[in-house]
Amino acid sequence: MILAADYPFLEVFWTMLIFFGFVIWLWILFAVLGDILRRHDASGWIKVLWIVFVVVLPFLGVFVYLIAEHGGMTERSIEREQAAQKQSDEYVRSVAQSGPAEQIAQAKQLLDSGTITQAEFDRVKEQALAG
Repeated sequence: MILAADYPFLEVFWTMLIFFGFVIWLWILFAVLGDILRRHDASGWIKVLWIVFVVVLPFLGVFVYLIAEHGGMTERSIEREQAAQKQSDEYVRSVAQSGPAEQIAQAKQLLDSGTITQAEFDRVKEQALAG
């Protein structure tokens, strides 16, 4: 049974410090491994060498990678964020453009050009307004 007197405050503090340091190192390790595997500018052999280095000498490997590739990691992260933002914007634009007014306007153009009949236009207009 552990009593408060058996585990002084400084040991608790030191244990917490070690634990959070380990969690931070794991976070950095996963970020480094993710960056290594997502790189398009490195060959498979370079990726394998980095992974072996990180696995064999974990702390040193992670810190050397951060020192050697910090600029590239930042650029690749920014590129991924911009690509995700662009994809999200395109999706929102595509969903926003297909509203009822857009559908009715397209159907009106088809009616005016003679491609569809008045009955077909009325059916498209009903469907657009209903749903």
